[in-house]
Amino acid sequence: MDPNKLGEASDRMSDDGEMASVMGFSGFGKKARTFDLDAIFEQTRRTAIERSQRALEERQTEKEGESSKSAESSLPTQRDKSAAASSRKQESSGDSSSGSDSDSDSELIGPPLPPQYTAQGDEDELVRQSHQPGGTAHSDDEDDEEDAEEDDDEDDNNPVKKIPDTHEITLQHGTKTVSALCLDPSGARLVTGGYDYDVRFWDFAGMDQALQAFRSLQPCECHQIKSLQYSITGDVILVVSGNAQAKVLDRDGFNVMECVKGDQYIVDMANTKGHTAMLNCGCWHPKTKEEFMTCSNDGTVRTWDVQSDKKHKSVFKPRSFQGKKVIPTCCAYSRDGKLVAAGCQDGTIQIWDRNLSVHTKFHCKQAHIPGSDTSCLSFSYDGVTLASRGGDDTLKMWDIRNFRKPVNVATGLTNYFTMTDCCFSPDDKLLVTGTSVKKEEGNGKLVFFDRASFQKVYEIEVTNASVVRCLWHPKLNQIMVGTGNGLAKVYYDPVKSHRGAKLCVVKSQRKERQAETLTQDYIITPHALPMFREARQRSTRKQLEKDRLDPKKSHKPEPPVSGPGRGGRVAAHGGTLSSFIVKNIALDKTDDSNPRAAILRHAKEASDNPYWVAPAYTHTQPEPVFAEESEEDEEAEKEPEWKKRKI
Repeated sequence: MDPNKLGEASDRMSDDGEMASVMGFSGFGKKARTFDLDAIFEQTRRTAIERSQRALEERQTEKEGESSKSAESSLPTQRDKSAAASSRKQESSGDSSSGSDSDSDSELIGPPLPPQYTAQGDEDELVRQSHQPGGTAHSDDEDDEEDAEEDDDEDDNNPVKKIPDTHEITLQHGTKTVSALCLDPSGARLVTGGYDYDVRFWDFAGMDQALQAFRSLQPCECHQIKSLQYSITGDVILVVSGNAQAKVLDRDGFNVMECVKGDQYIVDMANTKGHTAMLNCGCWHPKTKEEFMTCSNDGTVRTWDVQSDKKHKSVFKPRSFQGKKVIPTCCAYSRDGKLVAAGCQDGTIQIWDRNLSVHTKFHCKQAHIPGSDTSCLSFSYDGVTLASRGGDDTLKMWDIRNFRKPVNVATGLTNYFTMTDCCFSPDDKLLVTGTSVKKEEGNGKLVFFDRASFQKVYEIEVTNASVVRCLWHPKLNQIMVGTGNGLAKVYYDPVKSHRGAKLCVVKSQRKERQAETLTQDYIITPHALPMFREARQRSTRKQLEKDRLDPKKSHKPEPPVSGPGRGGRVAAHGGTLSSFIVKNIALDKTDDSNPRAAILRHAKEASDNPYWVAPAYTHTQPEPVFAEESEEDEEAEKEPEWKKRKI
């Protein structure tokens, strides 16, 4: 044989060996076997029928037990038949494989076929078995799927299993009550507000395990945050605080609009442009993205348009049955946005048509105890049921089609806050609310009620403070809770929940790099340079020696003056010149009632010893001649002082 051909064959064999080691099978370059897919699928179906028939017979045998001995005796014959059928399959497969081998005259190419594809059975017998009474064509996999579907049906019938409470994360908002809580419609950002005037923004996708807010601001200065809510598009946030003007912020916290303040001296609140007293609550319209609603202590519920901040859109004025003004403490839109509901301080719940603001459409005058603030109103997703959380420690459910009395009532739910929430689960089968506790007197709870029976089916102990806000997001299937000790907790389930808190708990906490801390820029003022810096004193003794040489620091304080005075200072009655003059004036007993006599008293001394003016005029000044006193003047001088004053 040619040595060149031998070399090429050896190279080809080495290449085939490398390819076989990589791919897991050999036979490259040989003729491939063709398969009839229709025949393979038909054989697979019949094999499945045979297996299901065998499984069914085994189940029937186990159920019958000792009473069905005849069935047990017939079972070996059936097994013999199946064994014979399997042997025939092997023979036929052997014939077919031998035929194919004779056609190809080479080895089979590719991985070996599965056993169910290589078997060729007796078609008539298998078809006959499939048509026997009680025969079925279901496989074991389908039975397992049916069992799984039954378990899913049980979970659907039990709404408690849908509560996502297996895991939780805690966000530290501050130290005071978290009085407002909202999530955007996509569930990407959480916003919290509290009694500390702060509004904090949390981004689940941007946070790590440190769980830090990416922005904190005080949009309303020194006013407590009452309510926060994203619009239906998620691009703006409504901020309701303790002042009379609601604000709208964008997603990053910058101001978009501020409602105008009304004139507090106008009696009819419908004639003012805005609220005149503290706000209590606010919410967005569920269908119109530019419209939102607020309620205030001025006794009105007003709707606004984001595009027009100069005046409100419409005004609703709650009234008692006597026609007196009442204060709304909470407000809400229905799910379709056609109804406006308000809970008032006199215990009533009043509902208006959104387009007719004069008369109420529904009015329940004894919904809650008068004087207790209704803290929350929430419509169900189907729009038929209304839930109200009262300050009288109750949770009530109403059918707005029959609004005279509540459908169900739950009592004993302590409520110390005017913004305690209640909300429905995403499937409308559960109703959730929080309970309040006094300091160090137990734990605040999140309580779940079945909507149909209104029985308490579940509760979660949140923390050792009141549970104020609660929110069950339908898209994330996660529950957000705001507490009285400054915490915002997020409850989730890794299997049932989506995104949200699951995004941040898997990120490890980022460590600061030394290079970043060393390369920071510093601002140096001129007087901070070393040449202007005062020398640092290393010991007290040297400093005392320097102070001894300083005339100002070493000057001895002057002691207090005792006696009539010394060193130019006056004692006894003060050390100022004014006090000295006043003292001497008070001691002067000379009588200056007659000014002429007072002047002439010094005439003889001036003439005998001239000092000031007289020496300059000694040669030119004539001799002064004074008139003599008359008798009347002498008598006037002799009269007593009290007579002179009387005259």
